[in-house]
Amino acid sequence: MLKKSSLVVWGAALFVAWNGLLLLFLWSRPSSPGDGARLTAEVIRLAQDAETELERQKELLRQIHRYSELWGRRHRGVRVTPKPSPPPPRLTDAAGTVLPVLVLACDRSTVRRCLDKLLRYRPSAQRFPVIVSQDCGHAETARVIASYGDAVAHIRQPDLSEIPVPAEHRKFQGYYKIARHYRWALGQVFRTFRYRAAIVVEDDLEIAPDFFEYFQAAFPLLLADPSLWCVSAWNDNGKEQMVDATQAELLYRTDFFPGLGWLLLAELWDELEPKWPPAFWDDWMRQPEQRRDRSCVRPEVSRTMTFGRKGVSHGQFFDQYLKFIKLNDRFVPFTQLDLSYLKKEEYERSFLPKVYAAPEVKVEELQGNRRRELSAVRLQYSGRDSFKAFAKALGLMDDLKSGVPRAGYRGIVSFVYRGRRVYLAPPSDWTGYDPSWS
Repeated sequence: MLKKSSLVVWGAALFVAWNGLLLLFLWSRPSSPGDGARLTAEVIRLAQDAETELERQKELLRQIHRYSELWGRRHRGVRVTPKPSPPPPRLTDAAGTVLPVLVLACDRSTVRRCLDKLLRYRPSAQRFPVIVSQDCGHAETARVIASYGDAVAHIRQPDLSEIPVPAEHRKFQGYYKIARHYRWALGQVFRTFRYRAAIVVEDDLEIAPDFFEYFQAAFPLLLADPSLWCVSAWNDNGKEQMVDATQAELLYRTDFFPGLGWLLLAELWDELEPKWPPAFWDDWMRQPEQRRDRSCVRPEVSRTMTFGRKGVSHGQFFDQYLKFIKLNDRFVPFTQLDLSYLKKEEYERSFLPKVYAAPEVKVEELQGNRRRELSAVRLQYSGRDSFKAFAKALGLMDDLKSGVPRAGYRGIVSFVYRGRRVYLAPPSDWTGYDPSWS
């Protein structure tokens, strides 16, 4: 009984202390012309912060109270199996759903560039809280994150130990640590904080002005269409000369998991967590066993760009592709647009006929800029070797993961070449991806 009383006293003291600090802050503010509006805004912000903090503390007190009861019953010799906390309600609509942004960080103090843009462009701190999960224990990066105060939540991966790896994978130790960090951080978001969905970015990404607008609009699609399993901000072939910046509102379905700023639902984490891989998590996501014939939404013009040349991949692809990715600079009001064309049935009814109605051309005609009267054309490949040859000739990323081309849908890659739309496509009787092409 004494233990429970002390807990109640502790909770009351916490409440009084918090409100006392709030009053002290208000009384100590110097007054000057124009302070009224600023003071009002500050009071509102502090009240919101106080409400959030009190909710957290109430939940903590409930947990302490529950386990103190269990402890007391055990102390009296009663065997008790604690009941797990009930799962949070998972809403079936997008209205008011909080979409946290999970930032995976390690030892880049340039995380400031990422966080500055996230905080500048987010329309609501309540709708889009920012959680920075830091691995590595890098002190300077930790100081940078801490400098944002309550604007971001800073959580730290507790396990910084070396990971035993096969001898042939010693040089890939970093990839093992990244996979471990992802698992822990996503577990925090979905198991501890119990969010409905999350947007995942890494510390070397810069976002576009309509980044949040894009994800807010696409979230209902993810809820409504079980053939989708993610929404990505990234176009793998999004170099400036290969996209139509005048069609920044254009979105696609893709069978290739793009990553680099992506939204997932809690249900997907329920599915992936038990079998999460020890390393190379993004390529693992691209395997048929995980993808299960599902697609992602991706934009014509990327809503993220990477500025992190240095990393575990040692700049692989960066100098040739990634540093040339066009970051969208025009705000598109996605939440006011009808995105139902991206649902599987509607998309295939419109996209596939458009592709196969485009006149077929030879790669030499494209390279020679011939047949300019055609605004959209199709270049047909017949196998792995012809796909890779065409992709290299035209400047596309030519690697395949489990047989799926980057940004491809049903084998089709859409891009711009010398000012016109090109569809690099398999024959119209395409029957599926061949993993042996990888």
